[in-house]
Amino acid sequence: MRYWARQGLAAAVLALISICPAKALDMPGPSAQEVLVKSILVTLNDAVASDNFTVLHAKISKPFREQFPPEKLRAVFKDLVEKHAVFDAVVAEKMIVEEDGRIDQGVLKLKGRFQTAPKQVKYQLGFIESEGVWKLSGVAIDIE
Repeated sequence: MRYWARQGLAAAVLALISICPAKALDMPGPSAQEVLVKSILVTLNDAVASDNFTVLHAKISKPFREQFPPEKLRAVFKDLVEKHAVFDAVVAEKMIVEEDGRIDQGVLKLKGRFQTAPKQVKYQLGFIESEGVWKLSGVAIDIE
């Protein structure tokens, strides 16, 4: 089952990424990348499970927050909510990196998967500097 961000969200995120100048944060090491990925996926899982996107909203980058209030985030992840998707097992699993993390035009891009059962969780995440730290600016999740 695929749960990719809606085209409108993807276009808006790309637009936000292209207009948001990023400060020069250093490339996080593998452990820090794992913390970024797992914390945002567990937060997304909790938002889906509780049908409350307030905490996820608070953790995303400022430009993304301004563009996507909690109710709009809920609409983006409606399929996950309706299917009662659960993917919190990622926190206990080893992250399998599919592409080395890289910073492209100020966007930290992380792509990989978790070999969770019964379904594998794949992710593509983008982070930008926001309020002095890396914060989420784009997300695609695939549960199959």
